[in-house]
Amino acid sequence: MIIGVPKEIKNNENRVGMTPSGVQEMTKRGHTVYVQASAGDNSGFSDAAYTAAGAKILPTIEEVYAIAEMIVKVKEPIGCEYPLVRKGQLLFTYFHFASSEPLTKAMIESGAVCCAYETVERKDRTLPLLIPMSEVAGRMATQEGCYLLERPRGGKGKLIGGVPGVKPARVFVIGGGVVGTAAARMAAGLGADVTICDVSLPRLSYLTDVMPKNVKTLMSSEYNIREELKTADLVVGSVLIPGAKAPKLVTREMLGLMQKGSVLVDVAIDQGGCFETSHPTTHEEPTYYVDGILHYCVANIPGAVPYTSTLALTNATLPYALQLADKGWQKACADNEELRKGLNVVDGKVVYKEVAEAWNLPFEPIEW
Repeated sequence: MIIGVPKEIKNNENRVGMTPSGVQEMTKRGHTVYVQASAGDNSGFSDAAYTAAGAKILPTIEEVYAIAEMIVKVKEPIGCEYPLVRKGQLLFTYFHFASSEPLTKAMIESGAVCCAYETVERKDRTLPLLIPMSEVAGRMATQEGCYLLERPRGGKGKLIGGVPGVKPARVFVIGGGVVGTAAARMAAGLGADVTICDVSLPRLSYLTDVMPKNVKTLMSSEYNIREELKTADLVVGSVLIPGAKAPKLVTREMLGLMQKGSVLVDVAIDQGGCFETSHPTTHEEPTYYVDGILHYCVANIPGAVPYTSTLALTNATLPYALQLADKGWQKACADNEELRKGLNVVDGKVVYKEVAEAWNLPFEPIEW
């Protein structure tokens, strides 16, 4: 198969879809890999390293899309890429269709085969291609939140861990999944007073067992969220419904409960955000205020640490990419239920139920 690795062009997206190590694995199996010039530079991988691993370097993104049967990248195509996507071409990347109607309609019109990292799912309901970036995003959410609590950055001027004689900041994490757990653990390690909530009692029992003593667990409900917002300095939103829009758990009216200069970090923004007042931001312009509350809603948080993120992501994606290349998407997805769940849009049809529901489109599942 001919595989293309374009350079990411989303704002400050510095990751790359395949490393030289992945290229070598592909070429060893007889596949041809074309990498756009400088695609890996910001992740620490030079064109020379790709060439040494067996890749062919192409100067433009147009040439990569034109020649490749399968595109392997990190983030969803953006507007200027839509015309480059061809009918029957396989795209293997993060899509987050439920958060973007224009992207969904563009991929339907393209006739491409869209296999989304975020909906590849194991039998135990875990999401193997989302977990690595969720680990990064959770840690980064706390890291960025600490930074934004500083007064020069717009926050209320609190040191997250406090000092002897001064209480630490209060961190409230909504959602006890991979992102929330990573965010809470990071905040706890810095000495914060942390509360993490979830709707699953078994998950809360697990978190109670594994978390440090400065992390408290709480059943998620509107009442409990309201009470926590009154004293929270940093709130991390980390809820996820695979493939679907995130629920709005903090409304604009609830912001009135919070102290001015408090910080909201919405890690769920890729799926539409879990705060009513959230809208996507970029690393270039990451924050804005609503009613005196500082919002951080960057849609590609891990892109800020591309070396770590690229290695973590490609460690997880490469085995699946190899299956798609070796067998073609139809046989690979027929043989592997995990990959099959990654299919979202195929040949002009929405084949993933939650995406169809998000935009009131016909749901047309593939018959296997």
